[in-house]
Amino acid sequence: MNSKEDVHFMRLALQEARKGLGRTSPNPCVGAVIVKNDRIIAKGYHKKAGTPHAEIVAIMQATEAVDGATLYVTLEPCNHTGKTPPCTRAIVESGVTRVVVGMKDPNPLVNGTGIAYLMSSGVAMTSGVLEEECLEINVAFVKRITTGLPWVIMKAGMSLDGRLNYQQGRSGWITSNESVLEAHKLRDKIDAVLVGGRTIAIDNPSLTTRLPKGRTKDPVRIIIDSQLSTPLNAKVYHLDSPSPTWVFHSEDALPSRIADFQAQGVRLFPSERKCDGLNLGNILKILGGEELSSVMVEGGAKVHGAFLNEQLFDYANLFQAPLFAGDKGVSLAEGLHVQDRQNAPKLVSVSYKRLGDDMLISGRLSYSK
Repeated sequence: MNSKEDVHFMRLALQEARKGLGRTSPNPCVGAVIVKNDRIIAKGYHKKAGTPHAEIVAIMQATEAVDGATLYVTLEPCNHTGKTPPCTRAIVESGVTRVVVGMKDPNPLVNGTGIAYLMSSGVAMTSGVLEEECLEINVAFVKRITTGLPWVIMKAGMSLDGRLNYQQGRSGWITSNESVLEAHKLRDKIDAVLVGGRTIAIDNPSLTTRLPKGRTKDPVRIIIDSQLSTPLNAKVYHLDSPSPTWVFHSEDALPSRIADFQAQGVRLFPSERKCDGLNLGNILKILGGEELSSVMVEGGAKVHGAFLNEQLFDYANLFQAPLFAGDKGVSLAEGLHVQDRQNAPKLVSVSYKRLGDDMLISGRLSYSK
């Protein structure tokens, strides 16, 4: 059983790690705390890929020598040279005599070797402290590094009768300003947002992150547009944003349309077909290969239905407003085929958050075999 002290200081390391949420991809979020003589002498977190890792930040910011100290870190220290040198060697050289790890790093380049190196160097080791909490903040990284696929989140705003708008083919706002703000906070923490071509044509969204204060990050904007039929004057193709717009299209799209999109500086991905759309599984493999760890699918209804039918969603954030939109609106998941309750996709580990009069329903997707 882990000591109360180890749990306490690991919670502080987790607080540090969360400061990097949405900023470290393709790296994980990691936090560190250094304790000496029962006093915290340093804290640190990984800010973004290519910058020093959390352990190194903490060592550099220590208010006194760290020899004889205990280092608490949410993820196993790396033991290989990537964009930065191995953290394990820096830890040994610093004189830290004990390291407490939240979880092992599933990256094949680490995967226990960091712990083994530290132990072989005479550093006392404890691992698995608040392991589930440490895993939760890096669930997207863990999925991509172990499967090659991004963590896929379903996001939608809907009415009580499960409609995305009031009239088919027309944009119509369903949820409140409080829900919109929360949705932008979610965008700020993910790598990419994905929509279908109909969403671009009907809603003309910018798919950027807009928060009232603080530094924000735009996700990569991904559009599934089989025949490249979305209007080239759509906002998403004319943004002043450091994040790019990518379009996945069918291999038989017209060469003239391909040329038009390329002239706008849009990155195109020709994709194979599957049934009446593109192969979503292959698209996710490509996105994982591009080192995108998390993708939030924002619609429309046909896209939501296809992802659910193919059991590709890992998680859902559904905003529900206390109103009825009527039967002329578009349903949440078009083309979803469910036989009965036993075979219906379900949310598990569900949480509820009040947003004004709206409700955010969140949970992991569970599918029948």
